[in-house]
Amino acid sequence: MRGRHVDAYTMYKRGTRDYIISAYDKEQVRLLNGVGKDIGNPSWKRSFPHILVATISSFLFGYHLGVVNETLESISLDLGFHGNTMAEGLVVSTCLGGAFVGSLFSGWIADGVGRRKVFQLCALSMIIGSSMSATAKNLWGMLLGRLFVGTGMGIGPPVAALYVTEVSPAYVRGTYGSCTQIATCLGLMGALFIGFPAKETEDWWRICFWVSTVPAAILALFMKYSAESPHWLFKRGRGADAEAEFEKLLGGPYVKGAMAELSKSERGDEADAVKFSELLYGRHRKVVFIGSTLFALQQLSGINAVFYFSSTVFKNAGVPSESANICVGIANLLGSFVAMLLMDKLGRKVLLIASFSGMVVAMGLRATSASSLVSSSNEVYLSVGGMLLFVLTFAIGAGPVPGLLLSEMFPGRIRAKAMSICMAVHWVINFFVGLLFLRLLEQIGPLILNTIFATFCFLAVIFVKKNVLETKGKSLQEIEIALLPPEPE
Repeated sequence: MRGRHVDAYTMYKRGTRDYIISAYDKEQVRLLNGVGKDIGNPSWKRSFPHILVATISSFLFGYHLGVVNETLESISLDLGFHGNTMAEGLVVSTCLGGAFVGSLFSGWIADGVGRRKVFQLCALSMIIGSSMSATAKNLWGMLLGRLFVGTGMGIGPPVAALYVTEVSPAYVRGTYGSCTQIATCLGLMGALFIGFPAKETEDWWRICFWVSTVPAAILALFMKYSAESPHWLFKRGRGADAEAEFEKLLGGPYVKGAMAELSKSERGDEADAVKFSELLYGRHRKVVFIGSTLFALQQLSGINAVFYFSSTVFKNAGVPSESANICVGIANLLGSFVAMLLMDKLGRKVLLIASFSGMVVAMGLRATSASSLVSSSNEVYLSVGGMLLFVLTFAIGAGPVPGLLLSEMFPGRIRAKAMSICMAVHWVINFFVGLLFLRLLEQIGPLILNTIFATFCFLAVIFVKKNVLETKGKSLQEIEIALLPPEPE
């Protein structure tokens, strides 16, 4: 039984309206929501197919993050920019620049047309971009294709986090959030495996881009038959449609309880639209600051430098990139499965602290491997071992938790737009890491660079301890009440 102690009366204010819920009413809501012994939790099997479709966007996200890892050398040779590290960095970072643009507007688009249509827009952008990349004749053609792909990548992750949060029962929301990370891992591994023949087979890199259009088309098609977010429908004043979607996702006995939970929050009608300034300077600034900082620290940890350039790093260490990248993919997938098992048991905050702490140790090993303290015979073991430990510990918490945690923390009225702001920060940092990593590696060396990454991981541990609220097992409305300061009189 997942019972909760109920106060006699609970009063809280949203906007200009006061809500007073008696103990009796709250108990009815509690039972209808499936946390009482008479009715139990709603079956996860109802919502899982819809989550599965949404995670295709995460698979595509991972695939396009990794597709240039094995193919970058072949692309540079065929398109005439081999040896130009800045051009190679642009092939990576242009995609990230497009992702910044896509993520910046994703919240406004998601609130305007709904979650399902945004997924389809994401898929269309990726299909166009992949096709352009596959047929590119020069560097500029490749960059344009990567820009379109990046726009889809920017739209997909924040909306996927929103969708998973808004259609999942509370007791499996963490597990479902981990599914998006697992899908990202599978996308990364798929890109690595498909890219292996690129160095021996002429024009194979073009096939790698063509392949990605298939899951994108599947996403666009199947999302047409998936459930729309009841939270979005309710915000638009479509209560009857929201009830129908809840029945599809949870089952008939849980609809009234779910709608009662939604009715506690303000509707967020278009007449009361969220202003950009309100996210940065108003009463929501604290949660937006926490979200943006968490994503910034995630990227400053150096994780995507591993995913983008692991082949180059392993090659410099004298390790065959194919074997090493397979190990990276396995470590990432293993950590994601651990996160899925523990997310709803240990909680988000515990996993974040453990994850960033492990990343400090891992980056410390990599920095040590580049120092004069280690013999050349042991350098490879420390470097590669540190990288694999880094990926494993990242996947346990720092990878899957921020997107899920922030979509839980943000009030429904600002959820989509606040997520787009935080993801935009994510992509800005990601862009510069992708653009400058190889150049910094040349200029300052791995010892200083890995020490910098380790320092950011340590700062993340401190930040999470001081600022992150545990959201495990709580309804979105309970989280909102706990975090949001009262409206000034």
